[in-house]
Amino acid sequence: MRLLVVEDEPEMALALQSALRRYDMITDHADDMSMAMEMILEGSYDAIILDRGLPDGDGLSLIPKIRQHKSNIPVIVLTARGRLAERVAGLDGGADDYLAKPFAFEELLARLRAVLRRPDHISPMAVRLGRVVLDLDHREARVEGMRFDLPRRELLVLEALMRRAGRMVPREILMESVFGMSDEVQSNTLDSHISRLRRKLAEADAGVTINGVRGVGYMLMEQA
Repeated sequence: MRLLVVEDEPEMALALQSALRRYDMITDHADDMSMAMEMILEGSYDAIILDRGLPDGDGLSLIPKIRQHKSNIPVIVLTARGRLAERVAGLDGGADDYLAKPFAFEELLARLRAVLRRPDHISPMAVRLGRVVLDLDHREARVEGMRFDLPRRELLVLEALMRRAGRMVPREILMESVFGMSDEVQSNTLDSHISRLRRKLAEADAGVTINGVRGVGYMLMEQA
């Protein structure tokens, strides 16, 4: 899952990103609406966490612009403006949810899961291929019912491939799914993650194989 955090307070932004990454979420950060809109147009996000008090205006004014270009991206407003009238204005302004600071991180996670389960954004909570089951809600993989432990990056690679099983996934899509914009990534880093994941899947007799086309992308297929 890839999220955009739009927050102008550096400490809050860092805390949010650090916490979300512990749950295998890729996060990018924008500190104003102008930067956020550029990133939304250039990238692909599963959800946006949006502050209201931004240097270039009220974050709510960004929501109509988001809807013009990426209508189905869930937007959760996370702000210190928590009075009833402000919450109503946020929801009426197009936000999918509204959470006032201070907040419990567990509640933010629950609200993220909730908006992603709504009909406009719904995706399966478990993906199966071969002997592998990937539980997207609890962020874990199993092979024949046994927990299949993977480092965070390899789990993200597996998720990106399983969501598009049987199709060639371009390198650019895999890079977006696994690395944030601020990550320093060498040219062979993705291939190294793929190589380790391929070996572990074979050792676990997972019933799937990763095929690649040099310079193009990778495909996850069920073994015959």
